[in-house]
Amino acid sequence: MFQPNMFEAHHQLLDMATAGHNTPENDLGKMRVEDEFESSRSATENLEALSGDEQDPNQGPNKKKRYHRHTQHQIQEMESFFKECPHPDDKQRKELSRRLALEPLQVKFWFQNKRTQMKAQHERQENQQLRAENEKLRADNIRFKEALSNATCPNCGGPAALGEMSFDEQHLRIENARLREEIDRISAIAAKYVGKPLVSLPHLSPHLPSRNLDLGVGNFGPASGMVGDIYGSAGDLLRSITAPTEADKPMIIELAVAAMEELIRMAQAGEPLWMPSADNATETLSEEEYFRTFPRGIGPTPLGLKSEASRDSAIMIMNHMNLVEILMDVNQWSSIFCGIVSRALTLEVLSTGVAGNYNGALQVMTAEFQVPSPLVPTRENYFVRYCKQHGEGTWAVVDVSLDNLRPSPIPRCRRRPSGCFIQELPNGYSKVIWVEHVEVDDRAVHNLYRSLVNSGLAFGAKRWVATLDRQCERLASVMASNISSTEGSVITSPEGRKSMLKLAERMVMSFCTGVGASTAHTWTTLSGSGADDVRVMTRKSMDDPGRPPGIVLSAATSFWMPVPPKRVFDFLRDQNSRSEWDILSNGGLVQEMAHIANGRDPGNSVSLLRVNSVNSSQSNMLILQESCTDTTGSYVIYAPVDIVAMSMVLNGGDPDYVALLPSGFAILPDGPVAPGGLEVGSGGSLLTVAFQILVDSVPTAKLSLGSVATVNSLIKCTVERIKSAVTIDNA
Repeated sequence: MFQPNMFEAHHQLLDMATAGHNTPENDLGKMRVEDEFESSRSATENLEALSGDEQDPNQGPNKKKRYHRHTQHQIQEMESFFKECPHPDDKQRKELSRRLALEPLQVKFWFQNKRTQMKAQHERQENQQLRAENEKLRADNIRFKEALSNATCPNCGGPAALGEMSFDEQHLRIENARLREEIDRISAIAAKYVGKPLVSLPHLSPHLPSRNLDLGVGNFGPASGMVGDIYGSAGDLLRSITAPTEADKPMIIELAVAAMEELIRMAQAGEPLWMPSADNATETLSEEEYFRTFPRGIGPTPLGLKSEASRDSAIMIMNHMNLVEILMDVNQWSSIFCGIVSRALTLEVLSTGVAGNYNGALQVMTAEFQVPSPLVPTRENYFVRYCKQHGEGTWAVVDVSLDNLRPSPIPRCRRRPSGCFIQELPNGYSKVIWVEHVEVDDRAVHNLYRSLVNSGLAFGAKRWVATLDRQCERLASVMASNISSTEGSVITSPEGRKSMLKLAERMVMSFCTGVGASTAHTWTTLSGSGADDVRVMTRKSMDDPGRPPGIVLSAATSFWMPVPPKRVFDFLRDQNSRSEWDILSNGGLVQEMAHIANGRDPGNSVSLLRVNSVNSSQSNMLILQESCTDTTGSYVIYAPVDIVAMSMVLNGGDPDYVALLPSGFAILPDGPVAPGGLEVGSGGSLLTVAFQILVDSVPTAKLSLGSVATVNSLIKCTVERIKSAVTIDNA
């Protein structure tokens, strides 16, 4: 479970580690061993002094003290408790001392000594590993020296003057020659398809002009520069695009390398490329300076598309290599960003990387990006993703569109080099700088969401960073092995806790992929053309253990409320106010049986709720709920769960076989957010309500109009209840 002081402690450790970088390694090791020896000796002496019996006043000062030895039972009890909780608090120590007939200070110093002992054991193991690695490096060093004795000059082929250059310099010269040969080879191949030779590049330098991205520009034919049939002929991108041909691959490689260079400069540059706002809260990309810095890029902005560019950064509670793995694994990426990525697919992996990691990994992908509302069209992209290590603990992952390779006219959305720059920090933290740069036709966005989309909170870098930050906290919570007393008595083991969090994760993913305007499904508006009209769709659920079999009817509606998003979020996630809007609970008392906090914000949590029916003839209902919030939006997602199945999950069983039909709410601000978190302008909320209901348990059954009318009535009644309750409370 997350506690605020946990994050403060991490930051203190981070500062301490940073402050100590200038100490030589030998001195640090010596100081650490001496400190630990003194700590261990002091703790032992304190324990013995406090564990001893009272000295007989008749004994002389030179007579030896009598010491108390812990019994075998006391040691076994404390060993058992140590495995569960190595850092007991005052209350736990007092309870142990009472149970074992010891003083609280005796218990305290026993645990101190035990922790010191465990730390010493771990360091002995580390030292053994380091000795083995040292021996291996020494053998490699001898082998390299023997190789250098016969080294030749890579330029002339004669003997190398090793006395005039260091080993590192010789190694770099050989690597440089190899890279130049590789660039020349790729340039020669690509020139056949582009129709002009490519210039071999010198070493990357911030003072040299950037490599052009003109390989990504296709010939738009006679109608070049015209909008054309933007909506009709693009089709469903994820279904229509195939893997690239062999002839395309050299161009893709060259495009990816150039895009990486552009991303690094975009992430690190300041003015005049990025112009800060008056309050320094945001920054805007200077289009004029951008095209001056990157004169050709992937070509000019097509007519009908507008440019959106944003940059944001944050410190993440996750190791840098784990972040790289999430971005390069399409399943993890679409899962972590399920609120933004509705669908994603890797078409072909051109390179898996070198040296057992993702350095140099290259893959062609398609993805569909969304806002959780049927009123905002999704953005489809066909792009290449490239990962590269830029130094020790520094990585970058870049996307760039491959529009010239797909058989369609001007796309509705294309990605200029976008992605993130990741830097390793001490104590398992990482710094992430995210750049999002797209060109899009957003004319189909409903007026209700236009201000949000224009602000960059819908698709911009701030939303990516806020989502990643919140998910890193959630993953840290999943990995925690201790069970807090605040999580409820129904969670009795770490396995049960992980199973419940895994089930909640699947519930959130299912909700997010079904609430937007994805081209994978089609919404039907029931009446009129207003923004708050109910939209429905149906699907047959068969042979899916994660969903109940039958006909599932989904319904959604989006509307504006003159209430701040935080007020709406707190109202909807609170079990005490659930009876005010949840018609299916039928006015029953809602009790929280389990609560798992998974972030610094108290709104980020997973709960197990029990609805106690007011009618004695009806059985009680269990509801699994996850609420999550960040600066760009909030969700409250829930699903009724079977009592027997949930008991299995709480005992550590596989949650993949629990049938779920999630419903819930997506709460977004109606415009940009000012410093301090207060909404600018109206300060209202954009609320999307989405229900999934099993209307018939037979998958082959026909959908009746009565079922549609019932769901329509249910969602409209829920909306009216929410508007009434929240507006009155906010008045």
